[in-house]
Amino acid sequence: MSVPSLATAAFMADEELSIFSNSVGRFLDDVASPEAIEGWRQAKQVDRAVWRQAGEAGLLGVSVPVEYGGAGGDFRHEAAIIEEIGHRGADALTICLHNAVILPYLLSFGTEAQKQRWVPRLCTGELVAAIAMTEPGAGSDLQAMRTAARRDRDGYAISGQKTFISNGQIANLIIVAAKTDPNAGSRGLSLFVVETDGAGPSFQRGRNLDKVGQEGQDTSELFFDAHHVPADCLLGEIEGEGLAQLMQKLPQERLVIAWQSISMIERALAVTLEHVKQRQIFGQPLAAFQNTQFTLAEYKTEATIARVFVNECTARLLAGTLDSATGSMAKYWVSDLLSKIVDGCLQLFGGYGYMNEYPIARMYRDSRIHRIYGGANEVMKLLIARTL
Repeated sequence: MSVPSLATAAFMADEELSIFSNSVGRFLDDVASPEAIEGWRQAKQVDRAVWRQAGEAGLLGVSVPVEYGGAGGDFRHEAAIIEEIGHRGADALTICLHNAVILPYLLSFGTEAQKQRWVPRLCTGELVAAIAMTEPGAGSDLQAMRTAARRDRDGYAISGQKTFISNGQIANLIIVAAKTDPNAGSRGLSLFVVETDGAGPSFQRGRNLDKVGQEGQDTSELFFDAHHVPADCLLGEIEGEGLAQLMQKLPQERLVIAWQSISMIERALAVTLEHVKQRQIFGQPLAAFQNTQFTLAEYKTEATIARVFVNECTARLLAGTLDSATGSMAKYWVSDLLSKIVDGCLQLFGGYGYMNEYPIARMYRDSRIHRIYGGANEVMKLLIARTL
């Protein structure tokens, strides 16, 4: 029983992509063994050396044009990385955040000088990226953020607090959303590129937050106290474009979460199938019982539907036609399905499913955040409803 039963999507049916996927798999087998992943969980972050190795292997900036140090690929290559990471449970290695969420801001909105300054170093792993939008009082409602950037000498002084920032402990390039004009509403938000190496006391990292799951991926508080950045750190060097820039890139970010979700669904079903075929109860395999068969039949069907929808959204993204509402549909529906299927698969493991040494227990904890980050699923429904 394959999960799901689908031919390779037309946009992925490319020998070069197959070769690339295999190379990603070999890289992950080397650096993301179960022992290494457990080490990341214990350390609450991935070693920076792994990021350097990923850069050397050509996995960072894979969809960045060659002239900026990338591999010249596209979102298909990012999807291949997400899938290989998801099928191995190596989600703590947030290459997809670095590659498919943050780098596109620089490529789409950065000036030529900004791209030349930062993108090549992001492709080598010299720089590891984060994006700082969320605040203690502002999550999905971006206009409610209070972090401010005021004109200061030859640049800006950024003051405020960010929280729940993925890669917050290890990132040394952070795109920071701040208000340059608190009275301008949606036109008062701007994005700044902040390098943190040698930043001084005006920039501080807070706690590496203690989470329900995804322990190996660092998530942090960040503090800015009149932190000075030069004027050329304003992304695009035009004030007030921040919200428009964020809105343009959020559909791809939400599709990334849908890809993460379907990859974990497929892993959950694979490990559960192996378990129910081996686990004996009342003298026969657990897989022989009708309840098990019906449950997994339902999950296989739903996983197949999810994969078809994710493939369709990806085809639209590649064609430049993925709209915000459809990206929101993919994010909320597939992440909701992930929670349902992982929970049901854990039930089929019985008491073993509650033990952290079993992958399904880890997935149960790790999967929950998919319904929250990238915009809570309730907000996704609100955005979809506005199109009715």
